[in-house]
This record gives sequence, C-alpha cells and structure tokens, in this order.
Amino acid sequence: MKVKTILVSQPEPKIENSPYFDLQEKQKVKIDFRPFIHVEGVSAKEIRHQKIDLNNYTAIILTSRNAVDHFFRIAEEMRFKVPDTMKYFCQSEAVAYYLQKYVVYRKRKIYVGKRTFAELSPLIKKYKDEKFLLPNTDKVKPLVPQTLDALGVDWKQATFYKTVVSDLSDLADVYYDVLVFFSPSGIESLFKNFPNFKQNETRIAVFGNTTIKAVEEKGLRVDIAAPTPETPSMTMALQKYIDKVNKGK
Repeated sequence: MKVKTILVSQPEPKIENSPYFDLQEKQKVKIDFRPFIHVEGVSAKEIRHQKIDLNNYTAIILTSRNAVDHFFRIAEEMRFKVPDTMKYFCQSEAVAYYLQKYVVYRKRKIYVGKRTFAELSPLIKKYKDEKFLLPNTDKVKPLVPQTLDALGVDWKQATFYKTVVSDLSDLADVYYDVLVFFSPSGIESLFKNFPNFKQNETRIAVFGNTTIKAVEEKGLRVDIAAPTPETPSMTMALQKYIDKVNKGK
C-alpha cells in the first residue's frame, strides 16, 4: 500500500529546513505533527514535599533543556536567588548552550559532557566534594542514578517536571498510513487514548530499540525502524520505505 499520510508523534519542527518538510515536498505526502506526550512542571509546594531546599546544593546536574527550564522556574517560584558560585554540569553542549537563556555563560562555572550521561560522569567525579541536585522528570533512566551512586558523590534527585499523556480524542476518526514514534511513552499514550487500537494496514515507524520493544509488547508490527547503518535518521528511513512502496505512484 502506498503512503500518502504520516503522523509524527512530536511537535512540528521550528526550523524551516527540517528534513520532514523536504520529505513532504519530494514525496508529495502529507505529514502532520502532534505530540503524544508533553511535559508539565510540578509546583514549588510539591518540591518542598520532596524535602528539597535549594540552599543545600552547590552544583546542579542538567540532563535536558526541560531540566534547565524547570530548575529556574522553581528557583523563581521559591524566590531563591541562584548564587553566582553555583556549578552546572550539563550532559551535552546543546544543554549548556541553552543554559545561556538564564545565566551569563562566561561568568559561571559550567562543565559540559559530550553527549551521554556516562561521558559526563568523569567531570562529576572530579568535584566529589560538591552537593549535587538532579532536577529531573518522573521517568528517569536507571543508568543516571546508578552512575551517580557508583561515583560515591553526595547527590539528590527531585522530580521538577512530569511526562504526561496528551489528549488525542480529536484523532479518533482520523486515519494515517504511517504513525511515527520515538519513545515508549508515545506508545503508552496511543493506548491510553485508544485502548482498542488495531493496527490493520497502518504502518508503524519507530526510533530506537526501547521503542521497538514497546511496540512489540503491545502486539503491534514494526514496519519502519531507525536508526540503522543505512538509515541513521527517521526521515531517511521514511524516505527509503516510501521510495519502495510508492513506486509507480
């Protein structure tokens, strides 16, 4: 079956030269974007219930842009003036760059990992005497606390924001040829919104092994998978699949 419509379970890209727009134009397919999950911040009251006093920490571990936003939101709600001496340990350059939204970069102590949390850990280990706060989501990858425990540092994790299932009820009678997922949470959202979902002729595209596992655990079929050596990005995987099934269109 040919592909004419695709639903990507993420927000629409803000950049004009997104490969999704190129794919749409080149293949003459309709691509819609809709986040199946979204992030909601917890209140300062909830942070206090977690026995978190921001005055007690000398270093913040930031694993995502959401962590940056919600740490500074809570600091403002609690009227906590973040001291200039605060150290920031950022998982990637993208997170460190985003930090500039809140602090004057060159005047702060910012330590940057390469990409993964494991790559950030040697920097954290170097500053073992600090008291670390990890502002995070309610769905933390086990590797993060395991790594921090193994380092033997003084640290505390707190839920500053939560991943919440979006309301997709308006899509109940809408059919797409391909549904694109990037996380197990997206699959969870699909079934929370549509408990009786049947795949039938719908093709499912997934990114990452954990997402593949989540799809298969629900008894669904994976038709398009990324990353692979041939197709390292989702748009490349979609391109290859559409090339194959839309021949003679």
